[in-house]
Amino acid sequence: MDIFTAVAEPTRRHILEMLVNENGIAARDIYGKFKASPPAISQHLKVLREAKLVRVEKRAQQRIYYINPEPMRELEKWIKQFAAVKETEFQRLDKLLEKMKQEASDAPMLPFSEE
Repeated sequence: MDIFTAVAEPTRRHILEMLVNENGIAARDIYGKFKASPPAISQHLKVLREAKLVRVEKRAQQRIYYINPEPMRELEKWIKQFAAVKETEFQRLDKLLEKMKQEASDAPMLPFSEE
């Protein structure tokens, strides 16, 4: 599973947000935060594991989930590259609009006549 597919689903994004805010959460505590059944949440956790966005540690009968920061950095890097391209386009558009505005203010005013 790729990162983008994994984060496309709102429940999985919510799980990631929970893990970012806390340092390790037991699977049963994650299940308790959702109206969906534990097996449904377990499937979401599986997708996140397969995308390597989370890691799991077994402690006795518990599975503790943690955010895996490296894939998140890769995702952030891609977003920043995309944003940089768009920012360059916006800057070009700003320059064009500024030039058009300047040309409009430099143009001679035609007298207004009422007929």
